[in-house]
This record gives sequence, C-alpha cells and structure tokens, in this order.
Amino acid sequence: MPVNRITWSQVGGVTDPGRYMFTFGWLMITAEDLAVWKAYPNATFTLLRTLTLSDEATEEKLPGEEFRLGTFELRENISLSEQ
Repeated sequence: MPVNRITWSQVGGVTDPGRYMFTFGWLMITAEDLAVWKAYPNATFTLLRTLTLSDEATEEKLPGEEFRLGTFELRENISLSEQ
C-alpha cells in the first residue's frame, strides 16, 4: 500500500463524517477524527485497512479496499510533499 499516513489536506479538508472514495480505496472518517483535525490541523493519521468489502448475498468481493483512521501524530510543521 503506497499510502500509510494521511493529513487533513490530503482528504480535501472534509468537514463531515462519512465514507469517502480516494485513489487508494474507501476511507471512513468519524466525528472524532474530525475533532482531532479541527483542533490540530497538521495531525497525520495512520491508515488502517478494515475487512475486505463483500456482498453477503453472493460472497463476491466488491471493488476497492476500505480504511479507517488509526493513531495520529501531532506536528507543528509539515513538509510540502505531505500537504
């Protein structure tokens, strides 16, 4: 997985909790995640892969992977490549 940490600016500064599609897959963002980003806009979260999505009725795998935000790191300054 090429992406393992993510910043608020990398997810477009989303303002509502929900499930969002990105190039690496689906990302679940909770109200608690957003509270951290609102208090600490430069925080970086670790991406955690959740279970592979599947259709329970057909047992077929759906396209894309799903992730949630894990632990976060507080940073005062971030590099231009992480913005």
